[in-house]
Amino acid sequence: MSFGEIIRQRREQLGLTQDQVAMAAGISKPYLSNIETGRASNPPTDGVLTALEKALQFQRTELTRFAHLARTPSDVREEHELLEAEVQKLRSVIRELIHDEKSTSRRDVDLAELARSIQPDSNVRRLSAGVAVPVINKVSAGYPQNFTDLDYPPFVAEEYIRCPDLHDGQAFATRVVGDSMEPEYHEGDIVVFSPNTPAKSGDDCFVRFDGDDGTTFKRFYEDDAHTIRLQPLNSKYPAAQYDRERINGLWPAVFRIQRIR
Repeated sequence: MSFGEIIRQRREQLGLTQDQVAMAAGISKPYLSNIETGRASNPPTDGVLTALEKALQFQRTELTRFAHLARTPSDVREEHELLEAEVQKLRSVIRELIHDEKSTSRRDVDLAELARSIQPDSNVRRLSAGVAVPVINKVSAGYPQNFTDLDYPPFVAEEYIRCPDLHDGQAFATRVVGDSMEPEYHEGDIVVFSPNTPAKSGDDCFVRFDGDDGTTFKRFYEDDAHTIRLQPLNSKYPAAQYDRERINGLWPAVFRIQRIR
């Protein structure tokens, strides 16, 4: 999502007109329109950004920070995002160590204190100019058995994509293979999945089966407490039912990147 789209979306969520926001921020309506559509010849100054934060009820400095990141050269921004991905991975490792600490008497390091020292304030939610998400191979009815899902380390994937305002450090992306999820998803589309987002009945999910049965990408439904149904979107393919115990991963799609032309 671009800077202008964020402005427009928040304005519409608040039920405000361009006239109202422009007046509150002390700018002209045409200039606000150009900001929203990305046609502004000059980026907003920090003063304008601060006024827009107040008019649109953003947290203080939230828009300013996003705008500064968006103006950062792409190579510098990419390095920043990859470093942030590495930090998220380290936080995940520390959480696992804290969990394992309960099963051992060795306490040379106060892991809980260490985690608190690097964990950001969970009550503060900031816009992200682009989280680096690894693109890992392809997803279809079958899948490579050595795919490491949540343990896939940053910097190892050959490709990364940026997903604005995505806060799941374990998110990953795959390319769609085949036509079983048409017409909504086409071969070659890139789909981003969020393991830390709870899946709801009706979500399009990356599904990992127990054992060596591989993975798939289908729309999932809860038929009852013990059975789930995986439904292709293409009517040429039948749905299939599975016992819940056969599923050890069910992660919803949160972004789709599709080539238009």
